[in-house]
Amino acid sequence: MVASLIAVGAVVVGFPVLMYLMQDSLIFFRKPVHEAQRDSIARRFPAVESVFIQADVRLHAWHIRGSPLVLYFGGNAEEVSWMLEEAPRRAPGVGWLLIDYRGYGSSEGSPSEAALTSDGLAWYDYATGTLKASKVFLFGRSLGSGVAVQLAAERPLAGVILVAPFDSLVEVAKRHYPYLPVDWMLKHRFDSIGRAPKIAVPLLCLVAADDRIIPAEHSRRLYAAWGGPKQWIELQGAGHNSTDSAPAFWENIWKFLTR
Repeated sequence: MVASLIAVGAVVVGFPVLMYLMQDSLIFFRKPVHEAQRDSIARRFPAVESVFIQADVRLHAWHIRGSPLVLYFGGNAEEVSWMLEEAPRRAPGVGWLLIDYRGYGSSEGSPSEAALTSDGLAWYDYATGTLKASKVFLFGRSLGSGVAVQLAAERPLAGVILVAPFDSLVEVAKRHYPYLPVDWMLKHRFDSIGRAPKIAVPLLCLVAADDRIIPAEHSRRLYAAWGGPKQWIELQGAGHNSTDSAPAFWENIWKFLTR
């Protein structure tokens, strides 16, 4: 009986410790692109620029010329170069800055909430400074919604597009891990709902009706707290990873960017 109690205690204590230590790899699924791969992508899209900026590490993004300019922050397992074909086809004439998070694509370093937010601010300053963009939108998908909301709270924008956003990563984690003390375990909290009431720019919120990863109620809470004009689009029949296939997805993004 003593041995059983010790075993139970080891699981009760050990599993939360293990999850705490593993959380970076659970939140950030890095997708690196090697130099030869990047060169191959660049040859396929000769009109696209491969650009770098220097923070404490070297950061990379893909730049598609056009106006307005959209800063794109992808999901936690996304390698953004797939958008080089999709974005110009779906939104002709619009400019895009497809950002590689630290540890993703051709960007160096290791991702964290603080680092991704700092990098987002640096990319915004690059867009308005070096690229001379006068009208900037943010597009945040899933994890990227947390980065976009933090940036929207700090810089002037024309609007924000959020796809499958969440109220906070803490609340999403509580849903998936109800048996863990998430409140004190989670380092990367992405408290979007705490920032939303002070953001006055227009919001387009696109949500998958059948999302099992970030259920729509988490998006709804963020949407309700948003301080500016807002539009809610619920994509019937879509899941977390199939939003783009819904007819209303790009149709509403195009209208929002060119209204």
